[in-house]
Amino acid sequence: MRNRLLFFVSFVLALFLVPAFAARAEAPRLAGTIEADIDGRVVRLPLLKTDIEVDIAGDLASVGIVQTFANPAQQAMHATYLFPLNHDAAVHEMWMEVGAERIRAQIQEVQQAERTFERAKSEGRAAALLKQHRPNMFTQQIANLMPGLPVRVTLRYVQTVPKVDGDYELVLPLVVGPRFQPPGADRPPAPVDEPAAVREGTWALAALPDYAPVFGLDLPPTIDDARVGLRIRIDGGLPVQRVESRTHAIATQAETATRWTVGLRHGRTIDNRDFVLRYRLAGAATNAGLLVQADETGGYFSLLIEPPAAPADADVTPREMVFLLDCSGSMHGLPMDASKAFMREALRKLRPTDSFRIIRFSDDATEFSEAPLPASADNIRRGLAYTDRLRGEGGTMMARGIRQALEVPAPAGSLRIVTFLTDGYIGNEAEILRLVGELRGGARLYAFGVGTGVNRHLLDELGRTGRGFSRYMDPTEDVERVAAELSERLQSPVLTDIAIDWNGLPVTDIVPETIPDLFAGQSLRIQGRYTQPGSGRIRVHGRSRGRAGTLMLPVELPARTAKDAPVARLWARAAIRDAMTRMTLPPMYFQARGEPVPDFETLKNEVTDLGLQFSLVTRWTAFVAVSEQIYNAAPQDTVDAAVPLPPVAGVTPRAYGSTANSFVGAAGPEASVWGGMLALLLAAGLLRRRRGAVCAAAPPV
Repeated sequence: MRNRLLFFVSFVLALFLVPAFAARAEAPRLAGTIEADIDGRVVRLPLLKTDIEVDIAGDLASVGIVQTFANPAQQAMHATYLFPLNHDAAVHEMWMEVGAERIRAQIQEVQQAERTFERAKSEGRAAALLKQHRPNMFTQQIANLMPGLPVRVTLRYVQTVPKVDGDYELVLPLVVGPRFQPPGADRPPAPVDEPAAVREGTWALAALPDYAPVFGLDLPPTIDDARVGLRIRIDGGLPVQRVESRTHAIATQAETATRWTVGLRHGRTIDNRDFVLRYRLAGAATNAGLLVQADETGGYFSLLIEPPAAPADADVTPREMVFLLDCSGSMHGLPMDASKAFMREALRKLRPTDSFRIIRFSDDATEFSEAPLPASADNIRRGLAYTDRLRGEGGTMMARGIRQALEVPAPAGSLRIVTFLTDGYIGNEAEILRLVGELRGGARLYAFGVGTGVNRHLLDELGRTGRGFSRYMDPTEDVERVAAELSERLQSPVLTDIAIDWNGLPVTDIVPETIPDLFAGQSLRIQGRYTQPGSGRIRVHGRSRGRAGTLMLPVELPARTAKDAPVARLWARAAIRDAMTRMTLPPMYFQARGEPVPDFETLKNEVTDLGLQFSLVTRWTAFVAVSEQIYNAAPQDTVDAAVPLPPVAGVTPRAYGSTANSFVGAAGPEASVWGGMLALLLAAGLLRRRRGAVCAAAPPV
């Protein structure tokens, strides 16, 4: 078990103006320092502020994140900060600024990057190490963070902005929720301060990062509400019809019909929930479109597909509706209330020809009835009463719930639809995805994330693996309205059996390898490479509600395009995701396709090579930056400390439970005494201009 920590707060009021981007500067509110008494030793915790800037062109986003670390103590420290990024983010650039130095980070294999970082740490140099632990979970380590000398790290990534129910939806994760790590077959869970690799199936899974102190749990519930700054610029190409956020109060400005700027209404915010922005563009739906990039490394393309308009689904096939509810401790309170609201709507909308099951899981999995029940008025009433009695407590043994839902054969002549409500707070994602792939059969699985900072990586992959989709419900919203909206989404796909006839064009390395079905209001990007210039017409084939459909599209694959296009990085990120997905697929998937089961080392090397070639952070590649100057004359006396974290909005302390069974992290900066830091940063900038740049200047954000 982790040591119990006694914390106290020492307030030293100050004001800090964050010059996160050259185009803007804001003044956060007054804040204080946080000190920890750990085993009788007082340690001041590292401070941090985050500023995010996003440029959107159509459905492509370029994101810059500035993390400014400060040390309020009297001695040097090594800081660790745990934070999320979008699980589809192609993180391709990192810079570190300290004193008069600006250093561009190098991409290296993880083991080499760790050695580089540790060597710099022992020499007293400032250093930054960015590592990925899950596709949506990262750590930033700062070595030799000196009192009064801030370190500023800038990350840059690109991502696509998917279309969801007709609107484009940008998600900026700001918080990593608690994670439950199920026990191994022969031992209890390892305490989170003693991370150890676990094995699931044939793959070795990396341990989750260390636990960090949480406000209101390990720390007093005093927290700065101005931890994160945010600005978004939208260039839609078409008139922007609507911009909204249900998660945060925003301020919008329409510069032209096609260009909008979005910011936080109150300037800054706390990082205790994910930020979600939705926008809609005017004009008829685009059935398909192509982006290309060609340079010295080759040619790359990104094909956008949207499904056709289709008549209402007239399918009267009886459905077995399986409702799988996460009732673990992290779902206690608002998340469980939201799940119950969804169930009230979903059960009342069952068809007379449907049958249904209700399964709840936490430490174990139990079921409402011994067999699927007809959707009669009396059975629905009984199901509602059962659901209303559910409570959130215990661990998250998700595999038991999935087995309960999928191992029993579906009734003859019925289509099984599994609706999965969870926050996804687990650490064994690969095991769960592999299990769904093994047991799914002909069922469709719809993953509904319930919470303000859910594990979107897991939920999105569950929807994809289950040939359904994922949606999200914020329990702090009007849950009855949101539940009614989501229950309407239990629909059939609009476009299935999608295949592309490239008509002899020299394309290769297409991802995803298996094209998923498309639902109304969705979009899909297919990425690939081409080996030489060419032009022609391609045909996209599919079936829309049982009827064959074809879309013809002229394609031009040029020999050269403008530089700095994101298409190559997007292809590489999609190829990495596809390789990581193949690691979770069961052997029967490959055997059914007549393909050899891939070797783990082969897939690992494929991911590593892509990360190194395209300068992307992956599970096995990391960014590391090291200063030329030595800042710490006594590195052997330096203390280790973690950036404190806020609790997830709407999640109760019960969710964090015993630290032997859970893990927690967050994405935002900490409350701080920032007075004087602005002057240091400005002075460093003047000194840098006077001396000349130490390294190549970073591109503007």
